[in-house]
Amino acid sequence: MMIPLLQNAGIGMAQHETDYLVIGAGAAGLAFADTLLQETDAHITIVDRHGRPGGHWNDAYPFVALHQPSAFYGVNSLPLGTLRKDTAGPNAGHYELASGAEVSGYFHNVMYQQLLPTGRVSYHAMSDYLGDGKFVSMLSGEQTQVNVRKKVVDASYFGTTVPSTHTPKFSVAPGVQLVTPTGLTQLWQRKGLRPTRFCILGAGKTAMDVGVWLLGCGARADAISWVMPRDSWLVNRATTQPGEEFFSHSIGGQALAMKALAEATSVDDLFLRLEASRQMLRIDPNQTPRMFHYATISIGEVELLRQIKNVIRRGHVRSINANAMTFDDGEQTMHAETLYIDCTASAVEPKPMIPIFQDGKITLQLVRAPLVSFSVAMIAYVEAHYADDAQKNQLCGNVPFPKDISGWIETTAANMRNQMQWSQDKTLRKWMVESRLDGFGKLVASVAPTDTEKMKILGELRSQSGAAMANAPKLLAAWRATNQRTA
Repeated sequence: MMIPLLQNAGIGMAQHETDYLVIGAGAAGLAFADTLLQETDAHITIVDRHGRPGGHWNDAYPFVALHQPSAFYGVNSLPLGTLRKDTAGPNAGHYELASGAEVSGYFHNVMYQQLLPTGRVSYHAMSDYLGDGKFVSMLSGEQTQVNVRKKVVDASYFGTTVPSTHTPKFSVAPGVQLVTPTGLTQLWQRKGLRPTRFCILGAGKTAMDVGVWLLGCGARADAISWVMPRDSWLVNRATTQPGEEFFSHSIGGQALAMKALAEATSVDDLFLRLEASRQMLRIDPNQTPRMFHYATISIGEVELLRQIKNVIRRGHVRSINANAMTFDDGEQTMHAETLYIDCTASAVEPKPMIPIFQDGKITLQLVRAPLVSFSVAMIAYVEAHYADDAQKNQLCGNVPFPKDISGWIETTAANMRNQMQWSQDKTLRKWMVESRLDGFGKLVASVAPTDTEKMKILGELRSQSGAAMANAPKLLAAWRATNQRTA
């Protein structure tokens, strides 16, 4: 293995050699690098614009936390959290959810305690990738040309945006109080009168986090307004728990989901069946959700959010002035002293799916939704152990992220197709069972043949999966015929 070189090229540009050049030091880039280091003797160079590892976690609001268990997140070689259960708050009884600060500290440890000590990783923070193997320091302006012996890895294709780095798509008149969730936590620094009325803008998980935070910090429910362009179906967090004691919720829940998909007569009927079996939740039982983005929530959080009664369902805000919000269909009168909280940033930037493995390049994307960490670790493992890009792309089929509620069917079907391929490959099966990021693989593999209750659940899952896959195209065709979806 060649050691990376730094030298003058005679024209003032530093030169560097590496096997893999990874663009981005967020969750995707680090999880890919971690698995590749475990499976090969390659040298990896990581370039990132942030000053610390962790990507968007460096910019997230202070009270952000994972919405799925810590056990499924991070890199394969280093556990996140201690597999404890929360005993207080709306997540009580479920496995821990790492806070944003914990995740940021974790990724710092990944870089400085796991990756760099191998001697096979170079990390360039505060650097902007220019393309063609070239990056520039954002502090010194010095450019570096990298000779990439194998592949460039784009870990930034699906860029995650957070409120603090997001530009609102609506106009705001002078004097209107608009903050991000980060600014909301800094109200104590203000002089003079503090707001007594609040308006949450947005319908995603960030908006839900803000609602829970406001109520938990003492805001009155009747002082909170919530602009919700679309209601969401939400994953019941009880179905995502890693412990054996949740087997009937997690693996049993998958069997119930397959049964719902197999028996549904329409997409709306499917979600009603998923709700009836406690796989899905919604905040307002009188509203039919039209959005699904894998937001995961506990029943306790849903009960808190139902306390907010002043929900404004008039689509997206176009402008805010001193006394009103403007929508496409007119104005909504608001109190002049309202503090608006912008939660309209999109967590996942919509981009077309492209082949993951191309000549000299890997573009990291989902191969099991919504698990980013597992997906990129799987891609790294396949890169390390399989021969050509055609075979690698066959094993790593793209899984789309849902655009609307019908997307749950497309994503579930793609997940199942990949799972079927992996299950037929002995090498991949072994790696998956041993991977902490897989979540349920080890749990299923540990079931004893004499455990009749769990074996019955596994049998039901297998028997329903085929019928579910057969019904999925029919449901999608009917949905598209009536909704005229655009790509």
